[in-house]
Amino acid sequence: MFSIFNTLTTKKAEFIPINKEDIRIYFCGPTVYNELHIGNYRAALVADLLSKTLKGIYPKVTFVSNITDIDDKIIKEASKQSCSINELTQKYYKKFMNDADILGISKPDLQPFATDYVDEMIDYIQTLLKNNSAYEISGNVLFEVNKFSNYGCLSGRCIEEQDSGARVKIEDYKKNPNDFTLWKPSLANEPGWESPWGYGRPGWHLECSVMSESVLGVPFDIHGGGNDLKFPHHDNEIAQTCGFHNSSDPTCFAKYWVHNGFLNLANEKMSKSLGNVVYIDDLLKEFKGNEIRLALLSTHYRQPIPWSLNLLKQAASVARKISRFTSSHTTKSKFFPGSNIGKAILDDLNTPKALAIMQSLITNPKKFDINQEISTFRYIFEGSKQDLSLSKEDQDKINQLIKLRLKARENGDYQTADKIRDELNKMNVSIKDKNGKTEWEIL
Repeated sequence: MFSIFNTLTTKKAEFIPINKEDIRIYFCGPTVYNELHIGNYRAALVADLLSKTLKGIYPKVTFVSNITDIDDKIIKEASKQSCSINELTQKYYKKFMNDADILGISKPDLQPFATDYVDEMIDYIQTLLKNNSAYEISGNVLFEVNKFSNYGCLSGRCIEEQDSGARVKIEDYKKNPNDFTLWKPSLANEPGWESPWGYGRPGWHLECSVMSESVLGVPFDIHGGGNDLKFPHHDNEIAQTCGFHNSSDPTCFAKYWVHNGFLNLANEKMSKSLGNVVYIDDLLKEFKGNEIRLALLSTHYRQPIPWSLNLLKQAASVARKISRFTSSHTTKSKFFPGSNIGKAILDDLNTPKALAIMQSLITNPKKFDINQEISTFRYIFEGSKQDLSLSKEDQDKINQLIKLRLKARENGDYQTADKIRDELNKMNVSIKDKNGKTEWEIL
């Protein structure tokens, strides 16, 4: 049995799929206008963790995560860098995918780009207008929140308690400050599309409702993202989807909602606006991708992570300890639901407990089915690949050191050979001498 905390009901409960032969999940992806910091990758990693878990127990799982490639921030940054919207978004999309790969995060099964679904968004807006859930004024189309009786059902906020949560200042033409943009006019020098309301572009909140329904259909099983998306983004998604389908039931969109906690530096949420961000490129100067992944998974996904250098060092130490223990086992990465680690993961993705079980296994291996536990650990904690952070330059350096060590051994200079072995150990490289040759692997 797989249990998951459902933000919509504020309870942990058994996951009951709509169709156990076809599980469908959607997570909000990034807006690709600049380099993402390590905190941004937690949502992607949690989505990867959930997707992998479901794929370990169900025959078919479709995991979708979008890319927002049209947005006010994108337009502003493209102008600042004197490049086209497409050049900017492709640049940072490729960077995002490369960094995700380093963390062992698998590419979603489907990855829709917002600009490929503008026609569908226009049709969606027309239906909302027809259903009297939206209104048009001066080329703007807005969703009228008072028309949805359950507005705020995900975040738990009443309309009276809410601020607009908008990415721009509150417009005086709104009937309610919480009414949100479905379509907005574009200036002649801004990107846009022709529509019944003039030249313009879609609102940010609209994108995910349209893309998720277009590729998955509704209702689907699980929708997720970071805690910061509960309001207004996910509340607005629910409202407009319910408005589109003339329903007041939020489960007509998604049955379960999953949200992850933030990364905190000095007790503050990591964010670009606060200036307290850490980038993956900086972390890779000292740590490997699998070590960073383990650090991110060492805290339960719903809890904030107190991010620090000490946390990373502890994760690296644990990763090396586990790698040394598992290096002699050839079992492949596979999810065993009946393993102790598998049971921990099936209990609301409890990675801290799973990690503790793995460390107990090292101390007392006779208590466990070693192959199943190691296989499940690799499946969850090592990600899609192992040691993706090892560059060609690093590999060349390792091979050169091994050649020097072999030469020293041939010359009987065992003191130098031992020093080189120590240097390789500091690089987390394990070596084995077999038949006059040296094999190496990353711990």
